[in-house]
Amino acid sequence: MTKEQTIGLGRRDILKLTAVAGTALAASSILSKTAAAADDALSLKGKRIAISATGTDHYFDLQAYNAQIDEVKRLGGTPIAVDAGRNDGKLVSQLQTLIAQKPDAIVQILGTLSVIDPWLKKARDAGIPVLTVDVGSTNSINNTTSDNWGIGKDLALQLVSDIGGEGNIVAFNGFYGVTPCAIRYDQLVNVVKYFPKVKIIQPELRDVIPNTVQDAFTQITAILNKYPEKGSIKAIWSAWDIPQLGATQALAAAGRTEIRTYGVDGSPEVLQLVADPNSPAGADAAQQPAEIGRTAIRNVAKLLSGQTLPRETYVPALLANKSNVADVIKKLGIG
Repeated sequence: MTKEQTIGLGRRDILKLTAVAGTALAASSILSKTAAAADDALSLKGKRIAISATGTDHYFDLQAYNAQIDEVKRLGGTPIAVDAGRNDGKLVSQLQTLIAQKPDAIVQILGTLSVIDPWLKKARDAGIPVLTVDVGSTNSINNTTSDNWGIGKDLALQLVSDIGGEGNIVAFNGFYGVTPCAIRYDQLVNVVKYFPKVKIIQPELRDVIPNTVQDAFTQITAILNKYPEKGSIKAIWSAWDIPQLGATQALAAAGRTEIRTYGVDGSPEVLQLVADPNSPAGADAAQQPAEIGRTAIRNVAKLLSGQTLPRETYVPALLANKSNVADVIKKLGIG
């Protein structure tokens, strides 16, 4: 077998994995009944639990944040919930305030690691247990998250399969300092390197907060003017699905619906676009933010009861594409 034949076989094998990946994700149990029964015995009675959110303007963040507040109350504890509104200065200030209040534990939801990690360390040094959601910090006892390695790989395989293993990709890569975004981007690169006919257009785009949708719309409109020929761009990728929303709107406005968009989170408005056969939204890896939030608080209760936690707790995600999106929406209960 020649080297060319070997590489060709590898590509076909990898492309076949896409169908398997979507089926495997959809087949994952959203929540084990046995685990739920065991968690019913947990309690946070008399405990004050701090919940620090980087922001709650995004579907994932708001769902996780509200679910944590509700779960602390359900378990008999008192939530101390604060939202920095996507302002790093305010985020640092709220962490300082929470440390001074000496809660029984702090849960940090997302955040740029270089901004929050020194303060997570200060909390640990003050004897306050720190747990996180989507933050890969050595100062976190436990991080509740989706399997972002699996999400990144499966989304990339779906994209590469949809474009037939060749073509130019536009990538938004503005938040590499946020751990889940970095992992998902790295997995895109890891998959693409096995497909020499797939190229990520340079320079990459930088998604922003706030005004994410409008900015993505503007950036994609500009790049479409730079690449006016149909086929010159095959797909647009983003580490979360709000830039995907803006990109999808820009493609529809420009009549370039042959290009497909891909993202992560499972925001309801994006899943509805994936469900629309005429929309260029190709796939969205749907996380379960409320379950992630609840799981993080259950982990706090387990820790405070003397249990040992794993380094990370993974909550299954579901890859929604044109073929299975109706089933995914139904499983998530957001239809």
